[in-house]
Amino acid sequence: MIVTISGPIGSGKTTVARAIASRFNLRHISAGEVFRALAEERGMSLAEFSRYAEKHHEVDRLVDERQVELAKQGNAVVDGRLTAWLLPEAELKVWLKAPLEVRAERVARREGISYQQALQETKLREKSEAKRYREIYGISLDDLSPYDIVINTALYEAEDVIEIISLCISLSPHYSGEKPAPEQG
Repeated sequence: MIVTISGPIGSGKTTVARAIASRFNLRHISAGEVFRALAEERGMSLAEFSRYAEKHHEVDRLVDERQVELAKQGNAVVDGRLTAWLLPEAELKVWLKAPLEVRAERVARREGISYQQALQETKLREKSEAKRYREIYGISLDDLSPYDIVINTALYEAEDVIEIISLCISLSPHYSGEKPAPEQG
């Protein structure tokens, strides 16, 4: 089974994908983690590396090709901005969304930076990504047509989002495992 978890920066993709992968004993594949590692290897911030990637499309192609290659081995939760587009055969394709202000607040906490810095960097990164994805693949991130479900993560706690997606997986005709027990908290 392949599940894709997509959404904008700070929507909760990686948090949710890790939990779903753990709950269903699936591998977790993250485009964001690969992109962050590449930025760090080059000594660049995410915003700087995003600008670099605008002129060097091989960066996105490398990240995306690696994700697809790993996902096609099966039994994976794949998180990234384009995963539903790149893996149309996935059994469940999820888009997570939240207002920009909520996402910037999450990024500020995660990165240990000010809200204003997170807001500015998030806007810059999203503008850069939208440009690159349009140029490289002809994809608009505003087009949610490949997704089976869309969840506003500002309305729910992370655990609730995980439960919603878990229910969808458990009810899927493609899921052959046992239904997971609810998380005990």
